[in-house]
Amino acid sequence: MTVVPNQGGFDNAGLEPLPRLFQQNFSPARLAERRAAVARAIGGGHLALVRGAPMPGGMVLFRQTNEMYYLTGVEVPHAYLLIDGDTGASTLYLPHLDAGHARSAGDYLNADDTEVAKGLSGFERVEPVEQLTRDLARYALRPAPPRLLTPAAPAEGVAASRDSLLAGIAASAADPWTSTTTPESRFAAELRRAFPALEIGDLSPVLDRLREVKDDVEIALLRRSGMLTALAVAEAMRCTAPGVTEYELAAVANFVFLAGGARGEGYRAIVGGGQNAWFGHYGRLADPLRDGDLVLMDHAADFAYYTSDIGRMWPVNSTFTSAQRTLYGFIVEYHRQLLARIAPGVDSWQLMEEVREEMEPVVDRTAWEYPHHEAAARGALQFNGHMSHPVGMAVHDVGDYRSRPLEVGVVMAIDPMIWIPEELHYVRCEDTVLVTRDGCEVLTSSAPLDCDEIEATMVEDELVLPYAKQTLLGEIYENARVLSEEFDVAGRILKVRGLPGAIARLRSALASS
Repeated sequence: MTVVPNQGGFDNAGLEPLPRLFQQNFSPARLAERRAAVARAIGGGHLALVRGAPMPGGMVLFRQTNEMYYLTGVEVPHAYLLIDGDTGASTLYLPHLDAGHARSAGDYLNADDTEVAKGLSGFERVEPVEQLTRDLARYALRPAPPRLLTPAAPAEGVAASRDSLLAGIAASAADPWTSTTTPESRFAAELRRAFPALEIGDLSPVLDRLREVKDDVEIALLRRSGMLTALAVAEAMRCTAPGVTEYELAAVANFVFLAGGARGEGYRAIVGGGQNAWFGHYGRLADPLRDGDLVLMDHAADFAYYTSDIGRMWPVNSTFTSAQRTLYGFIVEYHRQLLARIAPGVDSWQLMEEVREEMEPVVDRTAWEYPHHEAAARGALQFNGHMSHPVGMAVHDVGDYRSRPLEVGVVMAIDPMIWIPEELHYVRCEDTVLVTRDGCEVLTSSAPLDCDEIEATMVEDELVLPYAKQTLLGEIYENARVLSEEFDVAGRILKVRGLPGAIARLRSALASS
């Protein structure tokens, strides 16, 4: 095969949003060091075997599993990685070239041109997939065979986190006609059948610990993902008005993601107006927004395999009521108190206790609109989940940062929240936060946070949709090239910036970040 040079473009920050043949954000040396870290972690007498994602069904862009991409950067279906804990040597196994697929979808790394694969990936040894069986057989025939570790946790792929994958497996257990075995468990069983001399163990804890602390390139990608995520939420605020649908706000965010070079969304959009926000992961997006309600948006980009997490709530009519301002303002203050205490070496459980003590007088002096609002705020003080999950290649990323003092390079979601069951009301604000040497960096800080900032943003010019959703989508897009404000015969605003103006605005925001 004759392959063309890698033509993935770089943005103004030196990041490659979408690669062509092989990614260029992580150098071969950086990836080799990650594999060396695995070898050191498993130690002598052990092998690590990681299997990549299979070819997807349907007309979708292939996405590698997070584990395989983290260690190799290779975006090829049916790839395998073997790491020898004794020597530290790594072997990449690739499928043979499918000429028809290559002609249809483009060139890809394959076992029929190993020199290209070696040159781009940095592997000294690249073999066809069938060689893996022979290599494992040689290890199995040794007088003292090594222990073979392979991930037992379900592999994360498109818009997937381990907790959601495990929830799906648990739900399948209630269906007698659905298998609860996972690809990982079937792979481990097949290895045991083929090589009974090899003891099979779990590699997931080793990979989880390595992924928990982000390096400088990962942080740069998370910054860009966080910036796109924040810009998307701000644009959704500008496009909000009574009658706009939940799915239209999700569409605005997805436009910003794609125009900014993201692969797409890191997870299904959460956009819930009114009581739909009560369902924390509401993703149906079916309803129009109503005057007087708040709307929740929780939606993030997948930029070069790294995502983000954010939560904002804002009034559909651009103005918080007194009760809404009090509730949301309380959560914003809780949020800021958490951020102010994040630093390396801090125990997250102790931090939560300090913030609880700090916020108790705030509850006492706040003029609550209703007694059950005050009760809800006091209940929120007892909740220990305001310092939430890790964030990285998955929105609910792997790792357990709360089991040890905070470390530089840990990225997590800070997400204080209140539940008001009497009204089926749920109030929260969330940001993705990086632990730094001096404290923390909020990676999604470009999105307005407090009530005044949100109200000011909502009256700014919108990016894609009109000020008020009084026209059909067809009318909106028919006027998508209009660059100046126009009105129809009924005086309805038809102004839409159009794609050229929208992209220029997005590029300007990213360039100034």
